[in-house]
This record gives sequence, C-alpha cells and structure tokens, in this order.
Amino acid sequence: MNPGLQSTLLVIDVVESVRLMEANEKHAVRQWQALVEQVVLQVLPRHVGRLVKSLGDGLMLEFSSARSAVQASLNIQNLCEAANQSVPLQERMHLRAGVHSAQYVTDDHDIYGADVNLAVRLTTLAGPGETIVSAPVRDELTPELDGDIEDLGDCYMKHLVKPVRAYRVGDAGAAPIILPGSNRPLDLRPTIAVIPFTGRGTDPGHALIGEAVADELIAALSKTAELHVISRLSTTVFRDRRASDEGALSDIRRHLAATYVLSGRCTVVGSNVNVFVELAEAEGGRIVWADSLKSTVNGLFNPDDDMLSRVVAAVSSAVMRHELQRAQNHALPTLEGYTLLMAAVAMMHRSSPTDFDQPREMLEHLVERARRHPVPYAWLAKWYVLKVNRGWTQDATKDSQTAIDLAKRALEIEPKNSLALTIDGFAHTNLKKDTDTGSQRYLEAIDANPNDSLAWLLMGTLHAFKGDGAKAMKGTSHALKLSPLDPLRYFYESLAATAALADRNYELALVLANKSLRSNRMHTSTWRALAIANIALGNEIDAREAVRNLLRLEPDSTVRKFLDRSPSAQFWTGDEWSQALARASLPD
Repeated sequence: MNPGLQSTLLVIDVVESVRLMEANEKHAVRQWQALVEQVVLQVLPRHVGRLVKSLGDGLMLEFSSARSAVQASLNIQNLCEAANQSVPLQERMHLRAGVHSAQYVTDDHDIYGADVNLAVRLTTLAGPGETIVSAPVRDELTPELDGDIEDLGDCYMKHLVKPVRAYRVGDAGAAPIILPGSNRPLDLRPTIAVIPFTGRGTDPGHALIGEAVADELIAALSKTAELHVISRLSTTVFRDRRASDEGALSDIRRHLAATYVLSGRCTVVGSNVNVFVELAEAEGGRIVWADSLKSTVNGLFNPDDDMLSRVVAAVSSAVMRHELQRAQNHALPTLEGYTLLMAAVAMMHRSSPTDFDQPREMLEHLVERARRHPVPYAWLAKWYVLKVNRGWTQDATKDSQTAIDLAKRALEIEPKNSLALTIDGFAHTNLKKDTDTGSQRYLEAIDANPNDSLAWLLMGTLHAFKGDGAKAMKGTSHALKLSPLDPLRYFYESLAATAALADRNYELALVLANKSLRSNRMHTSTWRALAIANIALGNEIDAREAVRNLLRLEPDSTVRKFLDRSPSAQFWTGDEWSQALARASLPD
C-alpha cells in the first residue's frame, strides 16, 4: 500500500444512466464506450492525466494540477455535447462532474480515503453538463481565464456531517442543460385537469350547468398553492369524452401532462341540482376520491353556498393524502418530485416524533434531484427550525445554523423567491430571536408575492410575539383569507390563535385553537395557546387539561423551555403567557 499521495481527482458520472439504458441500451453502451475512448486517447494525454478506474457509468481520473483536471472536465463535457447533436433528445447522454484535490492511499486494486469519497459526492451537486469543484480546487483557478466560476456556498451532502464549500465551473456563458421532460425551474406541484361536467335536465340550458360548475372549480382550484391547474381552453376538447374511459385518461395525460383528472355530472331536477364529482389518477384511472353533493340551481354559484368550496377542499386533501400514501409505499428514487415535496410538508407538520425523520430524507433526496430549485432547500430549512423549536434536537446550535444555511442557499438560487424569503424570516425569528431580520424578510416575501399566505401568516405571528395584537390579527386574518382551503389549515388556525392572544381576544383564541386541534391534536403550541386562553377567561380546569395534553406529547416541556424557544420572551407577551402557563400547572 502506498500512503499519502496527493493529486487532483476528477469524477465523471452519467446522469440518469438507468433511463438511458431502458430507452436504448445498445446505443447508450456504444455512446459511453466511444466517449471513454476519446477520454483515454485525446483528453488524458492533452491534460497529462491518467485513468484511475471505470465506475460502470462513470470514470475516476487523476491529474497533477487542479487546473488540468478542470480543463479536462470541460473538454469531456464538450465532447459529450458534440456527440449529442445527432442523437434523439430522449437518448442524449449528459455528464456531471466533481473535482477535488485529494490526499489518498492506494494499493494494487483501488485508491482510498475521505477525499476520494468527497470527490464522488461533489458530483451529486452538479446538474447535467456541470462541473462542481471544492474550495481547494477553486483556489487554484483564475476566474474568466479558467472558466466561469459560481460560488454555491456551504453545501450539505449525504453522509457528510459538515458542509462543504463548493463552486460551479463552466465555459464562460455556457447555458444549463435541460433534460428531456424536465421543466426548469421545476414545478413541484401535481397537475390537475378539470374536464367539463356533463349536464342532465329537462331544460336545454341545463346542459350548460355542468360546464359552469367546471369553470368555477378551475377558478377555485387555481387559488390553491399545492396544485397546478390546466386552463379551461385546454380541457374543453375533452368535453364529449368520458374522463373515466381508459383512452380518454391516456389522452389527457399525454396531451395535458396531467397527474389527476377531475370530472363529474350535474343532474337538474326542478330547482335542485345533484352533483357527482370524481377525482382519478390520469395514469391507471384509479379513483382517488368521489362524492355526491346537493345544491340548487340558484344557490350553486351563490358565495354563501359552500358546495364548490367543499369540493375544492376535498380535492386538495385527497391529493395530499394520495401523494403521502405513495411516498410511504414506494422507494424514494421512483417518486415524482411533487410527491416527495407534498408528503414531506404534510409529514413534517404532523408534530409526531416517529414521523419526523422521514420528511428530512424526502427533502434531502429532492434537493439532490433538483439542485437548482429553491423550494426543497426552503422546506428543508423549515424542517430544521421545527426540529429545534420542538426540542427534538441533540445539537441546537448546529441544527439552527443548518436551517440558516439552507435558507441562504435557497435565496442564492432565487433571491426573490417568496417561500425562501419567508422561511429565512421564520428561521431568524425563531432560532436567532432576530425579529428585525424576520420582519424584513416577510416584507420582502410579500413584496415579491402579495398573495403568499404563509408570509402573511408568519408576519402576523411575529407581531403577536411582539405584542402588537392589531397587526397580528390583520396579518393572520389575511393569511386565512388567502388560503381558506389549505390542507394544513390547522397550522394557520393555530398561529391565528396566537395572534388573538396578543390582541387579548381570548374567546376567539379559544375558538381558533379548538378548531386547529380538531384537525391536529399533536401540535404542542396549539395546546399552549389553548391553556393561555383558558387562564385568561378564568377556565383553570380546562387550562390544566390543556397542559396535561401538552405534557403527554412533550413530557419535558417547562415554562423555562417555552421562554428559551419563543421569540415572545423579549416582550410583554412572553411574561404574560409564561405566567399563564405556570398557573395552568406547566412545570417551571
């Protein structure tokens, strides 16, 4: 064994090699063999490198200098893209590369060491056609002269405890490569197509009621943040085809790229309308949800009639439940991006310790799959905030910094992304007790997207912590209006209860907390809000019962820990709420 060697390693990996093999195995093998031959005969001699080993669908190469390794990587990427020009889009091969100055040991069979593993891990940060380098490699490069260099900041990678500073290097002005079927920026929402409902009745005009119902549902579903809704113009062509037919579903999936299809029929009898609604998977035709509802012709489109609202709420919940079920029953690599995201968001808000690690794994997998998308980073940052706030962390300092770093990475990718701004504000407010930065981020998020309900909600909650009840109620009330059908409605109602406490509207706080608990009895902060409201109203027995429920979920909860975690600790609200919790028998 030869210890202590130092050189620069370049690791090349084929993107989606399994898909390429399934699409055309013979062509994929020939294309890869031709590229390897070019690397051995042209690239390595030109840049004075050697082939360490072939990894099946990748290569490990060694160079004497970082500059040579990077130039070789760019050379190989260009050779691959040149070969792609005469290849059908679905069969094109793309590479991702990692470069690291490595110290390693070697024997007759292989090379070993932590630096070798890091070189391999760097490829997971790369998109198609990209080269990612470590800080030691970056230090040996000259910007512009050696390529276009972009700082990715501290990056967390699977199985590595500490973050790694990484950089993206490419030919100056090189555009990112978009894989077949991909959409950059990636839309992490399932797509739903609402097919015009069939109408039955004695009056010829009754046939139009079905189409009108579909129009109203499209408008209502379009307001939900969790779904991408196909426009009415695109779904009209399927008016006379039954969405339950296998052929129609296949056409809808193929032409509209829909994940779900919502269809139904309206039967008019006199002034009454019976509406049957059915939600089905576009692939396979499995019925996800169905229901029959009753209304009147005049009441159907009356804002006071909540039938359509109930349909939208049921559809949103059914989709989230179905995606959550898929995520729990299938391996992560086989899942769609929106399945991973929706399931992770749902599970992290369940407030159950037994479920809490799984959403982190889902989001980390999604981060690896969509490195250039800010949303997975933002939600992963929130996961770490919740971990610290719920007292489930073994290292609050480390996990708090991880949350801040992930939110920062999301903003580096897209500085005006409202979710990333909101989560960054959430992290600063709850982990650093920095309400000034939190407030600024929420304002920036609302400026970027005035309809971001989460930003309004957390802005209102920040005002609640600070004891400004009027502003707290304004923000949370607006959030509830913007997201009336959110599958995580309990979270909105819980924070609205906190706002009502700050406004000293204890009756409303009681109503909101109880509504929230009907949807999720595992959310500990709601039990705290309920206890505080009951103490303020003189209901000490009910307050103590709320604290008992809190302690069942969080046995080590104390008044001191509440103050340590809550941004309210520095304001009058912290004093008043902690005293109320003590009166409700929460241990000191």
